[in-house]
Amino acid sequence: MFNYTQLDDSQADFYEIGPADLPNGERLFVEIGDKPIVVFSIAGQYFAIGDICTHDDGPLGDGDLEGHNIVCPRHGAEFDIRTGKVMMMPAVVDIPAYPVKVEAGKIFVGLPKE
Repeated sequence: MFNYTQLDDSQADFYEIGPADLPNGERLFVEIGDKPIVVFSIAGQYFAIGDICTHDDGPLGDGDLEGHNIVCPRHGAEFDIRTGKVMMMPAVVDIPAYPVKVEAGKIFVGLPKE
């Protein structure tokens, strides 16, 4: 299971990644530990996914957004950034989707506790 967005606060460690002023339609690339992550701002909501396509381990975050789907810039695999679910081949494995919260004007991304 790669959709971690339903974890409650006791199941995740949250990391501050920056101020909650990311303009609509923009994205922020961060690394938490050894995990490359992309945070998106869409219509007043923030979403976070792993920045690696499961089709060929290439970067995903620079892909085009189509609604809530990101299209891999290398081979066209498509994923829902809200859940990490594969929406179009050639990928067949979901990508990680992480919980995001805003507190005191800052964005936090949660990773599952080990």
